[in-house]
Amino acid sequence: MPHLTVEYSCNLPDFPAPQALRELNAAVCASPEVADEADLKTRLVRVDAFEIGTQPAQRAFVHAQLRLLSGRTPEAKADLSERVAGVLRRLTPRPEGVLVQLSVEIVDMDRPSYVKERL
Repeated sequence: MPHLTVEYSCNLPDFPAPQALRELNAAVCASPEVADEADLKTRLVRVDAFEIGTQPAQRAFVHAQLRLLSGRTPEAKADLSERVAGVLRRLTPRPEGVLVQLSVEIVDMDRPSYVKERL
């Protein structure tokens, strides 16, 4: 914990994945909610098959999901959401004529059933 997954549509070919990984980890780990930087697991997933809406418009997306153990305050969640959104807002390409949608979601993980071990 935490787990950060960022999905982005394949029509954003200039998405700077290595830079995004570094900056997202730095932003999230700077939060007082993350006690140990080695607990953060981040992955980027390029989505090759997707559809946005029903119109034949040029559309793209970047969606981040940050999964945290339950118990965080709404303020802490909002802060983490904005940390992730700020990095993605700055780094996401904006191709000419393409509407890019950015979203960030914070998800509570059930604390009693979560298992984590260092092997």
